[in-house]
Amino acid sequence: MALGKLQKVLISESLDPCCREILQAAGLQVQEKPGLSKEELLREIRDCDGLIVRSATKVTAEVLEAAERLQVVGRAGTGVDNVDVEAATRKGVLVMKGHTVTLLSILSTPTGNSLSAAELTCGMILCLARQIPQAAASMKEGKWDRKKYMGMELNGKTLAVLGLGRIGREVATRMQAFGMKTIGYDPIITPDVSATFGVEQLPLEQIWPRCDFITVHTPLLPSTTGLLNDSTFAKCRRGVQVVNCARGGIVDEGALLRALQSGQCGGAALDVFTQEPPKDRDLVNHPNVISCPHLGASTREAQSRCGKEIAMQIVDMATGKGLTGVVNGQALSKAFSPQTKPWITLARALGTVLCTVGKQVQGSLQVCTLGTPLKEAGSYLTPAVAAGMLAGGTQKEVTLVNATLLAQEAGLKVTSTHSDVAPEPDSSTGLVQVSLQGTPHQVTGTVQGSTPALRQINGATFKQPAPLSGPLLIYRAKASDTSALATLTGLLSKAGVQLLSYHSSCMVAGEQWSVVGLSAPLPNVGELKPRVTEVFQLNLP
Repeated sequence: MALGKLQKVLISESLDPCCREILQAAGLQVQEKPGLSKEELLREIRDCDGLIVRSATKVTAEVLEAAERLQVVGRAGTGVDNVDVEAATRKGVLVMKGHTVTLLSILSTPTGNSLSAAELTCGMILCLARQIPQAAASMKEGKWDRKKYMGMELNGKTLAVLGLGRIGREVATRMQAFGMKTIGYDPIITPDVSATFGVEQLPLEQIWPRCDFITVHTPLLPSTTGLLNDSTFAKCRRGVQVVNCARGGIVDEGALLRALQSGQCGGAALDVFTQEPPKDRDLVNHPNVISCPHLGASTREAQSRCGKEIAMQIVDMATGKGLTGVVNGQALSKAFSPQTKPWITLARALGTVLCTVGKQVQGSLQVCTLGTPLKEAGSYLTPAVAAGMLAGGTQKEVTLVNATLLAQEAGLKVTSTHSDVAPEPDSSTGLVQVSLQGTPHQVTGTVQGSTPALRQINGATFKQPAPLSGPLLIYRAKASDTSALATLTGLLSKAGVQLLSYHSSCMVAGEQWSVVGLSAPLPNVGELKPRVTEVFQLNLP
């Protein structure tokens, strides 16, 4: 269920040497080649299992297609807008970033480039308030313009922090030391949590008219693109000051320029731009704009932390310890847990069995988890079932990373439900039930110890659950006809294949199912077909 063995990793940008050293200490082959052209990257990536980038390398669909062995793209730092996550997902390539923001991480020590980005933001706010860069440039021109650069105190001013993750929190707490009142907005962090670090959360419509300064710390998403625009600037106090050290595009650059020209915006500090470097210099050249060439993470400390973090995450993945910072394969992270791994194996096996019995991979597939222990399991078992359904198709490789997307493209609609009640004797462990809607095809399984087992198939319950692993022969025949088992015994003898286990179901409509565990697949089951209603072979992990 996990990805294959990682052997070779390409680092395509300048990172602290500790990144390479950590990877090599874990036995990985590392190539450091910063500054590759697009054509060079397409050549170098072909035989690499991992790729580590910062923000400059564009991991496009073309790059991913050229990467025949690629399993993981690691982004050293925050934000993955330079990675085509959808194309990576479709190919089954895992995308991870330096850290994932969770409620716990919000309240823990900042990592990666968080502190460096926060400190730059605070410096930008100070520079806007006192026009420090403009005054310094004036001095270098031989001028002494004390009256021209009249500033403002930050004490008593209101700072709006849009995005209250690690960086937003650090900015807020630092600017509170200057006596600023901090208000903010975040769709994920609750008001109770933000109150613990001194930020009063308000709806955006209440924020615009109340703030003297606005700083943005959100990812670049469709919902955050143009968050500050002509409409929102019009609702702000005249002379509002704006800082963007997050992502170019969160502030509509055309709207910002118009607000600056009209005086509605009194000043802006920009470390990021929609296009980098910016070709349109109107904003950069505006006298009330302070700009930097994307320096948010450009400190020795941040470079070291980001390189160390992503290297350790990739080493943990390569050694099977776990996955952190996952962007597009959250289900795969569960495959590393000893508790969930057998359930994921079961779910995939049930998908394979159902696909074989139902002879289709289109339609509506329902995954139902039964029993309290599986209450939160649908999120990772559903992709596993989809992977099993698609395993025998034409796709090169179906993994927990791309299974849901590929299922949709194959015309398979997958839904999941849960019930806390599971029938005996599985109430303490749980059951997974998978059904093809509109057909009689349904399979149910459980985990016994650490072994996935088939409990029921098409309404026929097995007297003892049948293990779902290794080479299996599954057939349905009349309960009164014992010739099928005799014929099978003869076939096994001829082929030199051992019968390792045999499980039969209860009788339904005069027929019963049998699941036979074999030492190796039978080369031919032609002789058995006349004596059974249906028969098929599987080779499960």
